[in-house]
Amino acid sequence: MIIVMKLGAEESQIQETIKRIKDLGFNTHLSQGQNRTVIGVIGDVSSIEESEVERFRATPYIQEVIRVSKPYKFVSRDFKKENTVIKIDGVEIGGKKIVVMAGPCTVESEDQIIAIAKEVKKSGATILRGGAFKPRTSPKDFQGLGEEGLKFLLKAKEETGLPIVTEVMDTRDVALVSEYADILQVGTRNMQNYALLKELGKADKPVLLKRGMWSTLKEFLSAAEYILAGGNENVMLCERGIRTFSDFTRNTLDLSIVPVLKAESHLPVIVDPSHGTGRRDIVKPMALAAIACGADGLTIEAHTNPQKAISDADQTISTSDLHGLMGEVKYISRMFGREI
Repeated sequence: MIIVMKLGAEESQIQETIKRIKDLGFNTHLSQGQNRTVIGVIGDVSSIEESEVERFRATPYIQEVIRVSKPYKFVSRDFKKENTVIKIDGVEIGGKKIVVMAGPCTVESEDQIIAIAKEVKKSGATILRGGAFKPRTSPKDFQGLGEEGLKFLLKAKEETGLPIVTEVMDTRDVALVSEYADILQVGTRNMQNYALLKELGKADKPVLLKRGMWSTLKEFLSAAEYILAGGNENVMLCERGIRTFSDFTRNTLDLSIVPVLKAESHLPVIVDPSHGTGRRDIVKPMALAAIACGADGLTIEAHTNPQKAISDADQTISTSDLHGLMGEVKYISRMFGREI
């Protein structure tokens, strides 16, 4: 259930409404936009009698009371009409500008990540991506450098000024990764790791939530709901491809979900054409198509020498190709009223 306050409602009236909700045994989630204040009721609201709902509706400073049947009420447009815009070190995600996050799948060494970061910066991309902890299909595959990799990422940020996005895989690592990273990424395999999502709900860093390779729209948005319900409103939704019968790409990049996510939710939408296809030769057309579909940004795997990348070499573009791609992203962004 969500309660929409009337325009001009005073702070004391907002707090009084929150107190009434808490007296009923529920917690609240407050969203204050430019044009309206919305109070979300956390918990199973089916126990709230209709007579109590009517008393809320009759309150002079309450505009509307809505029983939300969707399992993702805080993520939904019903709860917040305006787009959520996340600000990180001067970079805005979810606004008019298209944001590009680029870098290697895996941090391999200090020299490697700094060299790539400098090229990412020159290309015009505004966020550095790179994995310090890597979830791999086989336990024999390279698992990442861990905290040493995080230190290398931080060094690259100091050299270039680029904010960092990197994956966190375990509840025990949230505090550690938060010390180094500006954005905490949840990978496809962890989208329904509810213990991790709850922990990220308590974090003070934005979260890039990747869609599970098997997940429906409802499951994806419900996963985001876990984080918002915990108090962290800075969540980005990332389409990164799903499993289908197609065998000519690693995954099927489901661009059709982008406009649906934008209609259903106020959260920024990012597209990952690298994992979404697994093929560097089609990263560019899929990236441009994502912008045309309404995505707020891209995350792209790039390396100074893709053939020698420790992981995901087949889907990693060269940093020189990244420079060319950024020019085309800039061009198509203008076509759709965006900028970069």
